[in-house]
This record gives sequence, C-alpha cells and structure tokens, in this order.
Amino acid sequence: MEQNAENTVMKRTVKDSVFTNLFRHPKYLLKLYKVLHPEDTKTTEGDIKDVSIRNILTDTRYNDIGFRIGDRVLLLLEAQSTWSPNIIIRILMYLMQTYTDYCTELDLDLYSSRRVNLPEPELYVIYTGDRKNRPEYITLKDEFFGGKDVAVDARVRMIYDGQPGDIINQYVTFTKIVNDQVKKYGRTREALEEIFRICENEDVLREYLQERKVEVMDIMTALFDEEEVQGRYMRNKVREAKEEKSREIAVNLLSLGTLTDEQIAQGTGLPLEEVMEIKTLHKL
Repeated sequence: MEQNAENTVMKRTVKDSVFTNLFRHPKYLLKLYKVLHPEDTKTTEGDIKDVSIRNILTDTRYNDIGFRIGDRVLLLLEAQSTWSPNIIIRILMYLMQTYTDYCTELDLDLYSSRRVNLPEPELYVIYTGDRKNRPEYITLKDEFFGGKDVAVDARVRMIYDGQPGDIINQYVTFTKIVNDQVKKYGRTREALEEIFRICENEDVLREYLQERKVEVMDIMTALFDEEEVQGRYMRNKVREAKEEKSREIAVNLLSLGTLTDEQIAQGTGLPLEEVMEIKTLHKL
C-alpha cells in the first residue's frame, strides 16, 4: 500500500532504529571500534563478528549492539534521553546471553575441570540525553548496593559526545538534530526532510545517509507506531480512572442528599444523565 507523503509521520523510535542500523554495517562498526580502541591499527571489517542479540531484551525496540573481535567481546547499549541505572542490569543480561551463545557455538563443556577461555568483556553505554552529572563509569555495586563489595559487579563505561567528527560524535549530533526538528515541525515529513538537509550540510553521517537514504527513510517513517498506540492506551486508562473517581464522588454526594442532580453533575463533570443513572442504580 502506497503511503501519502503528506501524512507520513516519523517513528518515535527513530534514534534507536538508526543506531542499530548504522552500527550493524561493518564499515561503520569498524569506525566505532576504532574510536574505542585507537591503538589497534590492524583490525579490519572481516575481523568483526556481530553477536547482537535480537528478540531477547526488548519486545520491539533494538538499540543494543554486540560484537566480538579476537579475544574481546564489546557490548554497547544506547541509553535514550532518560537516565536509568537499570541499564547495568540490561547489559549484564546481555553479557550472560552472549557468553551462553559463545559456549554453545564452540561446544564448550562448562562441567569439565578444565577452564574454558572466554573473550574479555567491555561494556559501554552511549548516552544521548542532557543529564548534567556525567560519570565516566557506572558500576553495579555503586548503583544498587551502596558501594558494598558484592559477589557480582560490572563496570560500564559511559560515552557521551565522542570526539569532534568521529562516528560517535556524528551519531550523537544526529540525535540532537532529530530532537530539534521534531520540536519545530512535529513528527512530520517536513521534519524528516530538514533532518536530511541539515545532516548533509553539516556533514553528519552524510555518507551513511546518502548510501542508504531509502532504507533510512523507511526506518524513520511510519503511519502508525507502537509508542503512539501505547500513549493512547495510557491516556485512555487515565481518563477511565478519573471517570471512575468522579462516579465514586457522585455516589457520596447523592447519599448526603444536600445537592441537586444538576449541582453534582457540574461538580463532578459527569453528564446529568449519568448522575441520574447512578442515583437510580444505587437507589439514592
């Protein structure tokens, strides 16, 4: 079915989708790795093994990237604009699943007396929000156990802006451009076109967006998206809760017998007919 361009709206998961799409292409994943390990001048695209986990940590959104290079396994999660220490738990779950898959792939016997060799983990989060306090690392023991030494710990390196021009910096800049244009135009075709225009002019992910414009346009546009449906559901629930509370108040006021039906309807915001139905139902 052909979409009407004028009615096309931007997906609310735009940054998540572009994040995973961008870094699941070996060329850009290698650039990301080079930012994290500039001392490694030998690794090539062919040395990178994608170990991203799909359909395990989230139902529909995928903004987690995992890859293995030699004796390293690197896991990256993109935090959205809301800061949450729970991301440490997510990345630990991700790591354990990655190790499980690794042992299965190599048919490693974890019940033998011989120690198995595991790739060394590196845990990262790319945070794109505006939080003022920006620690270099967050740890499981500090965030959840008050710094107490516990049986299991994890240290996650937080990445915020990258260095000017590198692939991380370009991605973070992209998210800011998206936010600015959505504030200005809403989630519309006009905002989408402005995002592409600005990225082109400011050399932000320009090569990637030019190479995969149709693919990225498809990612960033949708007539219906899950978050809008969820938002509508929550708004309905809030409205229903308010209406139920108004009915309870109406019952209490009717039982007092000091106000007219019209006054109760005006005070509770309920239609007069509904107040009268409540009165009949409860025999008040």
